[in-house]
Amino acid sequence: MTSHPSPHGPTQGEIGTAWSAPPGGPRRSTATARDSFASGGTVFAGVLLLCGGLLAVVQAVTALADDDVYASVGSYVYELSLTGWGAIHLTLGVLAAATGTALLRGAAWARFAGILLAALSLVAQWLFLPYGPPWSVTVMAIDVFVIWSLAMLPERTGPGAP
Repeated sequence: MTSHPSPHGPTQGEIGTAWSAPPGGPRRSTATARDSFASGGTVFAGVLLLCGGLLAVVQAVTALADDDVYASVGSYVYELSLTGWGAIHLTLGVLAAATGTALLRGAAWARFAGILLAALSLVAQWLFLPYGPPWSVTVMAIDVFVIWSLAMLPERTGPGAP
């Protein structure tokens, strides 16, 4: 088969090849399986951090309203009033939700901030455990998954790094 010069550029030699592959051969994806896992891990952590933050805000509102939802705790080393606990959970919850949103938007600073806030939330939930054990354990589990997910992400450097 002879190839005739084309006014649209060089031909590839076979019928259909010019349309099925870009010049220079097929493009290879630069993303590896680890990159796609990291992307999924970031989304996972961002969603969990956002949900954990919103749960902490709900917990704070309940504590600030002096509702009868939380158990009355007698003598406890880390005893605070429910108003004090509500302020702590409200602050951590709002910051966590904002950081989760920033993670989902690709902010590079949000990775470290997410780990820090999840660790602080984990400690706060541990100290709040006598007041609402099932709720605290649930939020603590979310915090552990956030820390794990963000800590497992590879460092991203170079032009494509967020």
